[in-house]
Formats: sequence, C-alpha cells, structure tokens
Amino acid sequence: MLIIPAIDIKDGKCVRLTRGEFDKQKIYLDNPRDMAVIWRKQNAKMIHVVDLDAALTGRLVNFDKIREIVTTLDIPVQVGGGLRSVEAVSRYLDIGVGRVVIGSAAVTNPELIEQLLDTYSASQIVVGIDAENGVPKINGWTESSSMQDYELAREMKKRGVERIIYTDISCDGMMRGVGFESTKRFAMKAGMKVTASGGVSSSKDLLKLQTLERYGVDSVIIGKALYETNFPCQKLWYNYEKGMNIDREFSSALRRQCCS
Repeated sequence: MLIIPAIDIKDGKCVRLTRGEFDKQKIYLDNPRDMAVIWRKQNAKMIHVVDLDAALTGRLVNFDKIREIVTTLDIPVQVGGGLRSVEAVSRYLDIGVGRVVIGSAAVTNPELIEQLLDTYSASQIVVGIDAENGVPKINGWTESSSMQDYELAREMKKRGVERIIYTDISCDGMMRGVGFESTKRFAMKAGMKVTASGGVSSSKDLLKLQTLERYGVDSVIIGKALYETNFPCQKLWYNYEKGMNIDREFSSALRRQCCS
C-alpha cells in the first residue's frame, strides 16, 4: 500500500487541522518546501499537498509555495484545494504537478470533470470526497452535498474518473484511528480505486487498511501521525539524520525492513 505524506498549507505555512476546523491548527514549519524535503528523505514516493486557503476562497493563494515543492522534488506531487476551473487545473499541471484533486467542483460543477478528462488523462485528474456520516462536504467542509458519498463516486465514474480520495472527516486529524468501516463501505459501493485518508494513527491502522485492497483501496494519505513521528521507522530516520553513530550497513538493512 502506497503511503502518501500530506502537507497542508495555510497562510504560506505547513499546518495540520483537526477535523478540518480552521481555528484548530498547529503550525509545523514556516516553509512547506522544507517539510516536503523531509518526507522525500524519508523515502516518500508521492506527496499530497492541499492549499487550505484556496479551498475556502477558490483562489490559488499558495500557488508559489506549491511550485517551490514541485520544482524541488523528484517525485510526483498531488495537489488539491480550490481547483474549480480548467484554468486553475492547467496552471498546476503546466508546472509539473503529477495529479490534481477536484473536490467541491465535482459536486457543484460536474461538467468540469468531463472537460478536464477531454484534455488530461484519468491518472492526472482524481476526485476527492470528504464525507461526514456518508455525506460529502464541500467548500472547505462548510456545506453539505445532497448526495451520499458512494452516489457521488458512481456519478464521477460515469464521467470517466478512475480514482477517489476518500476522507472520513470525523476521523481526520483526531489521532484515534482510521475510519475503517466507513472506508470499507464506501469502497465496496463505489467500485473504484480508492486512496484512503484521515485518522491513521499507527502502523496498526495501516495493516488494517491493507485488508481493504481487495475492494480497491491501494494507497493512504497520512498527516498528523507522520508529523508526530508515530511510526518506528521515523525514529530511526530522525536519529540517523541527527548524526547518531549507527552502522551504515545495519541502518540500511533496517530501512529496507521498515519499507518492505
């Protein structure tokens, strides 16, 4: 299962929210690019970036910050937040973003999905469904959709979408465990490739999610648990970076074991 570290940007800084509430944020680094470099050094194969300001305003407020990340890294960057037009999507794909995530616009302007897929491949255009009790939330999680989460997914599938990023809002940033049952229910009903998101707190959650691969769940976005170093491999990597006297051959073996 592919593990994708998350970088949320607000006011130009790398932050994490609790259940998407903007007044419950923690700043981790002033420069999001530095955070992206840390995750890459820890063997990340893809980075998930969200412009939180854009999610609320619809304007690409942190475009320059995200461009810094894209031009610095040698791995794909996935970007979401405020992408509600062909022009906004094109701006990101033109600077080398590997994949964009359409959230609110999938509900408010589903024709946009077809427009985008006329120009770009399904691997570049994915839909993010952030749901609370099975109901998708839009516009920075401030409004509710009239559809159920799996109904929205099926509608997107008809329009050519192949992957959904599914977030259980009730679990996001809570560090109390992944929304396993909600993700399982959604994946079974959607019948699509699914990237799980929200609530992962430990390696136990990852092992649990791995059992959902048969339903199309093949990757997971992790935020706060990585920032709080809740995984054994992270401690090894951090100690190694701090210059601890660890035998290089032994360290390499441990890295391979942790990442296998």
